[in-house]
Amino acid sequence: MLSFAVRNFGCRANQAEAFAWAEEFRERGLSLEADWTRSDIVVVNSCALTGRAERDVRKFIRAVNRENPGTRIVVTGCYGERAAGEVAGLPGVVTVLPQSAKPGLAAAVMALGAEKGLDERPAGREGSLRARAFLKIQDGCDHRCAYCIIPSVRGRSRSVRPETLAASVRDLAGRGFREIVLAGIHISSYGEDLELRGSLSGLLGELAGAAGPARLRLSSLDPRRTDAALMAQIAGDRRICPHFHLSLQHASGRVLASMGRPVDPGSYESLMEGLSRLAPEAALGADVMVGFPGETESDFGELRDLVDRSPLTYAHVFSYSPRPGTPAAARPRPAPAVVTERAKALRRAAAMKDYRFRRRFIGRELEAVVISRSAAGVEVLTGNSIRVLAPYSLAPEGESIRVAIRRVLPRRTEGEIVA
Repeated sequence: MLSFAVRNFGCRANQAEAFAWAEEFRERGLSLEADWTRSDIVVVNSCALTGRAERDVRKFIRAVNRENPGTRIVVTGCYGERAAGEVAGLPGVVTVLPQSAKPGLAAAVMALGAEKGLDERPAGREGSLRARAFLKIQDGCDHRCAYCIIPSVRGRSRSVRPETLAASVRDLAGRGFREIVLAGIHISSYGEDLELRGSLSGLLGELAGAAGPARLRLSSLDPRRTDAALMAQIAGDRRICPHFHLSLQHASGRVLASMGRPVDPGSYESLMEGLSRLAPEAALGADVMVGFPGETESDFGELRDLVDRSPLTYAHVFSYSPRPGTPAAARPRPAPAVVTERAKALRRAAAMKDYRFRRRFIGRELEAVVISRSAAGVEVLTGNSIRVLAPYSLAPEGESIRVAIRRVLPRRTEGEIVA
């Protein structure tokens, strides 16, 4: 049987696509191979969000060709869309599929399999790419932030019909998945492009009802689209994981306006305080960017102060990366050494917030899902996004369990499965 591996880079929308491809590949008769060095075909879902992301893709492709020279590498995703010729020239790459060809990716992979004499046959649904299910609810983005290349390579916002998503959620829950991650490029815009206009709030109500024993986890929310009603809904529904991630980017009104995201930074604080008040045990995270063109020390100070005084429990800190064709790419930027120091300072602050948040749960029992197993034990993910290492357990991957938090270290949380 022909084997495949999927290597994903970038956002949760990519993760959801990779999850769906893996399911279809197996149904068509391919075998999922966790070790890409032994796989006949490697599918790379690439990212172009930053220059570093593109470098990581190139490094991985070269490693595959070096360690497994007989494999055939299929590349798709944002980097493949932005620079198809460049990607096609990398060693081992046999085809580069544009974003528009993603729905036919399984057929393209099967065509490669046919060259090796594979007979297409049902393979059943045993096993999965992930212990949690990922479901893409929308793609693309109608916003044009000055730093972002994604609208150029993904296109305008396009929502999946709610009845299609509800059917998918029922199917995934019926197959035993106990957590379903709802992903997209800009899920806060969900439904605005549909003939029968919808909303993220309306969709969540429908999907929560379809999920049965499974819980829903949200990917990144746009704070500009998160009003009081949506806050109350996501914080008050136990069928939605208490984990909320916000695309903040900055706290300086001047920088936000230059980014093409004009907003009163005070509204960010009100939003975070509101979510923290409504769901005090929830993980509350944010994307923040340092080094944007024109960022002064005063601007950075506003961002650092916001992170320090906010109820955030963690932050993903990114250094600005100029993307070809975006309005900000040609603007003068702070010196690299300055950007590096600013990023380090924010990451230190974020790490301390994460540590303090996890310590709050020592001795507590939390709902969780088993996400991986090894000879050393199991790793579980709590509803409020704490990864916990526990001793060996018979609980299989994907199982809903309760875990008691026993010990919290700066980079590690240890616990015990109790139910």
